[in-house]
Amino acid sequence: MVEPKDSSRCTLIVIDSFGIGSMPDAAAYGDEGADTALHICQAVSGSKWPTLQALGLGNCAQLLGKTLPGCEPSQAPLASFGVLAEKSPGKDTTTGHWELAGIVLQRPFFTFPPAYPSFPSDLVQAFERETGRRILGNKAAAGTEIIQELGEVHIRTGDPICYTSADSVFQIAAHEEVIPLEELYRICVIARRLCDPLNVARVIARPFVGKPGSFVRTKNRKDFSLPPPAPSLLNVLQSSGIRTIGVGKIGNIFNDSGLDENYPDKGNPVCLDRTQSLLQRKRSKKEFVFVNLVDTDMVYGHRRDVLGYFQAVSEIDRALSQILTHLKLGDVLIITADHGCDPAFKGTDHTREYVPLLVYQIGRKGISLGIRKSFADVASFVCQYFNVPNSFPGKSWG
Repeated sequence: MVEPKDSSRCTLIVIDSFGIGSMPDAAAYGDEGADTALHICQAVSGSKWPTLQALGLGNCAQLLGKTLPGCEPSQAPLASFGVLAEKSPGKDTTTGHWELAGIVLQRPFFTFPPAYPSFPSDLVQAFERETGRRILGNKAAAGTEIIQELGEVHIRTGDPICYTSADSVFQIAAHEEVIPLEELYRICVIARRLCDPLNVARVIARPFVGKPGSFVRTKNRKDFSLPPPAPSLLNVLQSSGIRTIGVGKIGNIFNDSGLDENYPDKGNPVCLDRTQSLLQRKRSKKEFVFVNLVDTDMVYGHRRDVLGYFQAVSEIDRALSQILTHLKLGDVLIITADHGCDPAFKGTDHTREYVPLLVYQIGRKGISLGIRKSFADVASFVCQYFNVPNSFPGKSWG
């Protein structure tokens, strides 16, 4: 590993839900056979993702005994390549990001049953009493579908649409002209407190606009997560004098804990632009930049839009070609994911998958990092890179 300088930077980019093949325990989650990257490559002809291919994405897949059509292994990958297995139970955003940051969960977050009524009666009663509004929905549903189903009733009554999914979530949808954003966020704070005893990972505000038959969700989504149960990589780096920077959903996922700077940008294009601007700015101390690119998951994975997912990764790929030019000697770039969400698979939920691992440094030859036993290996590597104390359960590859 090239030793970091006093102003070196480590950038960790999470392509949300970009899984690379079902894990051995996927059947327990109903996900046997899921493979986000492979199924996208099989569905779209021709060469694809030249930057990721050059870095070694195809080499990651080869470790699992498969070939990505159009993104085959590189003979001389620019990055070191591997595959991460998730040690924590679950397949959600919070679990995945926490484990990348060194927190391995021993028990899964609580998930609500899918059929009506999904939410316990005491939770519903407390929510309605404290918000002064009745609950619509109360079942598992795709967010884009349930607002079409219940949006008109919501407009007429002013009652929020509350629903869940296979993940540990309590989601609250409301039309921005019926329940203003600040009021929706206040309702979510109430719901967050009520969901804490159940160990629900996230309460999510899902605002939308439009007229009956043509409702669309806005970019004013906001996540209200449980606080991490222990110090994360962000906390360790911050306390060691490393500047920590979050882009996209990172602040929400970690409840803003451990962040010196937080940029809650919405959508991949804005997050990628932010990342490039951060990498180009002058720095006087070491920095850790943690980026989440959510559109692959939220906009395309859950909606089972294979072509849209492919195009979203293509946009990331083009941005990565520019991001690589902004790295300095001693910097490191890590590209990975937090779970799968196979757009060619059944249902609309996340999938229990391995995720790719690409680690790029100027002056370091790409080598195989193998199949890793935990996402937490990332946290241990970053601690080693910055030469700070490491109490995380992962094993560094450096």
